Amino acid sequence: MSLFDVLVGKPLATTEERAEHIGPIAGIPVFGLDALSSAAYGPEAALALLIPLGLAGIQHIVPISIAIIGLLVVVFFSYRQTIDAYPHGGGSYTVASENLGETAGLLAAAALMIDYILNAAVGISAGVGALISAFPKLQPHSLALCLAILLLLTVINMRGVKDTGAAFLLPTYLFLGTLLLVLAVGAVRVIASGGHPTPIVMPPKLPATASLLSIWLLLKVFASGCTAMTGVEAVSNGVMAFREPKQKNAKRTLTIIILLLIVFLAGIALLCKFYGIGATDPTGAGYQSVLSQLVSAVMGRGWFYYLTIASILAVLALSANTSYADFPRLTRAIAQRDYLPHVFQIRGRRLLYSHGIYALVGLTAFLLIIFGGVTDRLIPLFAIGAFLAFTLSQAGMVVHWKRVGGKGARQRMIINGVGAVATGVTLIVVLIAKFTEGAWITAILVPALMITMIAVKRHYDRVAREVGVDRPIRMDNLAQPFVIVPLHRWTRITEKGLRFAMKLSDQVQAVHVDAEECCDEVKEMWQRNVAGPVSKSGKAVPELVSLPSPFRYVLGPLVEHILKVERDHPERQIAVLVPELVVKHWWQNLLHNQRAQLLKLILLVRGNQRIIVINIPWYL
Repeated sequence: MSLFDVLVGKPLATTEERAEHIGPIAGIPVFGLDALSSAAYGPEAALALLIPLGLAGIQHIVPISIAIIGLLVVVFFSYRQTIDAYPHGGGSYTVASENLGETAGLLAAAALMIDYILNAAVGISAGVGALISAFPKLQPHSLALCLAILLLLTVINMRGVKDTGAAFLLPTYLFLGTLLLVLAVGAVRVIASGGHPTPIVMPPKLPATASLLSIWLLLKVFASGCTAMTGVEAVSNGVMAFREPKQKNAKRTLTIIILLLIVFLAGIALLCKFYGIGATDPTGAGYQSVLSQLVSAVMGRGWFYYLTIASILAVLALSANTSYADFPRLTRAIAQRDYLPHVFQIRGRRLLYSHGIYALVGLTAFLLIIFGGVTDRLIPLFAIGAFLAFTLSQAGMVVHWKRVGGKGARQRMIINGVGAVATGVTLIVVLIAKFTEGAWITAILVPALMITMIAVKRHYDRVAREVGVDRPIRMDNLAQPFVIVPLHRWTRITEKGLRFAMKLSDQVQAVHVDAEECCDEVKEMWQRNVAGPVSKSGKAVPELVSLPSPFRYVLGPLVEHILKVERDHPERQIAVLVPELVVKHWWQNLLHNQRAQLLKLILLVRGNQRIIVINIPWYL
């Protein structure tokens, strides 16, 4: 077994796909980490905007979290219906395309692609932020740590869905167990102290109120907190990854994820209020994440603290796995409708849509480098794509139930309609609140992606029109081609090319470009080795054409001659046979000129339908 097989696993046959399907236990690590881990940075993003209010700002996190939870419940019921209606995977792109038209589908596709890329970048950078909270000396190495985690995640995900779920089971359930224990112990201490618990480790002291509360500030806080809802769609987009019964397992997984997320959001908000925990400046000295402060206040800074922080780091970093699971599925669905390159439809050695993973990794690395791996710089771009996809999906489901009809269709339309309105209003709030902080980038990227996808579609449509045929094979004009063979000197490679040319046609032309003033030598060689023996055999003798080249150019005169022959013989196809040496090792290519490769490239660019290029390889 090679090292590559050890890292990413042996190739899987298509018949082994059923064994790669997962149940709810593995479904939570694969599809739920994005949503669950957002409990770590969603409340912190909201609290960060309340820093100017000082201690008074913490009091507002509870009602804001309740509003977010209410919206989350609406979206949850909507997506359960989406799973029922689209058991083969009903992500926003599919739902919007089939019910609202291709333009709405492309809008959802662009929003989702941006959302998945940002999810990977935010998750990894938030995980590194949790690590730096425990070990502040690592702060100068934030970007390097982010890129290292991205590489590790890529290797794990290349092993396939089943292996990825198994690899993430321990850190996922360790995170769930430790955080639930912190919330439970913290709640008990709040109740036992009558609402005034004493922190074991005091959080950083918050200043008195430094500014006044405004409606605009509350809207911005709500917009930032809504990042905790990203990833909710993942399960509905990946229904086909679950084992039978697929819908039941997918809905069960979604329910568990949402219930856990509600507990986390509510618990963190309440404990932050009672323990007086607020956000700190992530770029300043002594930065501590909200969860780091919360665990310290409730459990102290013993071994349990470091175990919890380690699990938070792992899950935040691994939350990018949701993007690894869904981004390739999304790009495949888009490519099936010809809006992305068809290479995204190809399944790799582990039954994954590998090219989608490559694109995700490259774009995520680019984002991390551009923003230096700092979570707060990425979050303003984050929620817009998610809520745009939410809104289009729910609006599409309203149209779906109206078209399908049947028992209960009216109630389902109401649920999806409420979801569409609620997420649509939230989208507007988030867009306005975050516009100047970087959301304008998303507002530009979404239309740009749509224009790109439309251009790809137009290209595929044009290709389909030009190459498509629905008639029997044509039997006219089956004359032998006019064959041209470039000739440098007499070698076994040249001999092989000429022999093949003579099998193809009786009209063969060997073309020598005289760049080294050796025309007489070539003619003598030709007469001795080609013309004489061929004439004696009674076959048609190939024609030798010598092209002068006073400036020592080779390819230019050769290409011009080929194009002239094509013009002079409008009724014939021109076959250009290109003899070339094929070496055993890549580095040996450096020892030989690449004229054969360049000639093929130039003919592909400057040629036309009647010029055919044929490789004649000689294997060293």
